[in-house]
Amino acid sequence: MSTLLAAPTKKPRTTMSKARKPTTSPPSRKTKTRRSKATAQTLAGQQREISVSEFFAKNRHLLGFDNPRKALLTTIKEAVDNAMDACEEGGILPDIFVQVLQLGETRFKVTVRDNGPGIVKQQIEHIFGKLLYGSKFHRLKMSRGQQGIGISAAGMYGLMTTGKPVLIISKPSKKKPAHEMRIKMDTSKNRAEVVSDEVHQEDDKLFPQGTGTQVEIELEGKYLKGRQSIDEYLEQTAIANPHAHITYVTPGNETRTFPRSVDELPDEPKEIKPHPKGIELGTLIQMLERTEAAKVGAFLQNDFCRVGPSKAKEICQTAGMTNMTWVKNVGHREAEALYKAIQEVKLTAPPTDCLVPIGSKALLAGLLKGVKAEFYTASTRPPAVYRGNPFQIEVGLAFGGELPAQETARVIRFANRVPLLYQQAECCSFKAVLDASWKNYELSQPKGSLPLGPLVVMIHMASVWVPFTSESKEAIADYDEIRKEMKLALQECGRKLGTYLRRRKRMQRESERRSIFERYIREVAKSCEKITGADAKKLYEALLRQAERRTAQADQQLDDEGRILNETARLAKDEQVVIVPAQQPDPANNGNEIGESLFENPPKPQRRKTTKRSRKKPRSPRRTAKRK
Repeated sequence: MSTLLAAPTKKPRTTMSKARKPTTSPPSRKTKTRRSKATAQTLAGQQREISVSEFFAKNRHLLGFDNPRKALLTTIKEAVDNAMDACEEGGILPDIFVQVLQLGETRFKVTVRDNGPGIVKQQIEHIFGKLLYGSKFHRLKMSRGQQGIGISAAGMYGLMTTGKPVLIISKPSKKKPAHEMRIKMDTSKNRAEVVSDEVHQEDDKLFPQGTGTQVEIELEGKYLKGRQSIDEYLEQTAIANPHAHITYVTPGNETRTFPRSVDELPDEPKEIKPHPKGIELGTLIQMLERTEAAKVGAFLQNDFCRVGPSKAKEICQTAGMTNMTWVKNVGHREAEALYKAIQEVKLTAPPTDCLVPIGSKALLAGLLKGVKAEFYTASTRPPAVYRGNPFQIEVGLAFGGELPAQETARVIRFANRVPLLYQQAECCSFKAVLDASWKNYELSQPKGSLPLGPLVVMIHMASVWVPFTSESKEAIADYDEIRKEMKLALQECGRKLGTYLRRRKRMQRESERRSIFERYIREVAKSCEKITGADAKKLYEALLRQAERRTAQADQQLDDEGRILNETARLAKDEQVVIVPAQQPDPANNGNEIGESLFENPPKPQRRKTTKRSRKKPRSPRRTAKRK
């Protein structure tokens, strides 16, 4: 019975048995939100105009306000550029005052004052409280400002970061007192709101010359010295504008002065009309719609430069029309034919009196004032054209002196006399320096890098319209025509530098030869006196004259401008080269007296040379006699 009542034994599981699947609860159903469908009417109700100031307020990095340090520099840069333009247009030598007052850890108050003609009361709120408002955008004339954005954008940044309005004090007339205005920008409407408008006669003492403008902006920023700083910007501004006097008060209450080295204003640039080769088809159609001329021939002569009666007639004939064709009858097909005819007809390059380069002499004066070197040279290229816009390239080099010898060369970039401190690798000037073969001018240059040595390269571009890569105006766009002119100017200065370096090496070698001659001539003269009885003094003088004649290159002298006083030298008559003579050691103890001995001074300890004795035994006299 026990066997019958025993529990049944379970069968062992085989390896082929299937594993049990874990039980999962069924997924919970999510309730889908019903998506609203927009209609054309609802979409139309959401559309609205975007103010340009509202756009740049959200994208302030496009204007150079990326970070607090750069924002502080951009504010000073825009204010100083406007002050320089105002003084030059008024025919006044610029006297600029810049003060950076630190109010807190990250809060500063920037004050920029000039002695220009001032600003009339009605224009202050538009100039400082409205973006894209100015007098320089539509004219083809060299100037620092171009877009009408800078100073108003700086005031907008200060308002956004501190909430404080911009303070402007202007005195446009010597007979009237100065008026003070506080404004802030309404970014939604791109217009200024006047907070206060008062007349303060006590502010007249700020302008001793009778006229001028002062701007105060409070903003969040960061002050640091070194590269890409306010100090570097003002130093380079003084180099490119030697006619300006700049006083700078640092946040540490230190006063730095950059005196003017040239007492003459640069020539005033003249405004020109657009060149036919520099316009596009759409621009030509717009000009035909807006012109006041009734006939096509008059339109070409009045609205463009370098188009006379004969050229206008040739263009019209090529386009299949005449000079007397009515402008109102010119449609899209005729305008396109006129545009193609302009491209085919040969025209003279645009005039260059709209450009005012720094000039080689002023460039050298600025380099001498700001860079402590021993060799300076400058080159100004003839005017050229890109996209119908005239431009001119200038290059200056400074070598040696107190410049660091173990570092790469430093590139200083300018556009219309304004320093460019950021985006160096994206700039056409920097790329042109890399393209120049500096090894041909006695300098070492790693592949794809700047040359090594104590060298400063300064490149300036003057144009009626500088093609910047962005609205912040930090780098020049890379056009083939611009880079070619920059490279040619660099090569011209590089050849002069190579000539100087090769001549300096020869002078050093000749000087070393002469020092060796002078060292042993005295002993030779004394030995000859003992042997032959000749006068040692006369013999010494004769040998010394021979040594000087053989090493005459070491005696080259420089005039007051550093040029070589040798009419046959290559750099002697070059007015674009300045050489500063190096300090020579004191020749008081050179031992030129005949009575002094060569080894009178204790010689330097030298290692004693040991010679190995020959292991060969000397031959006996018997063997030598037998051989004889």
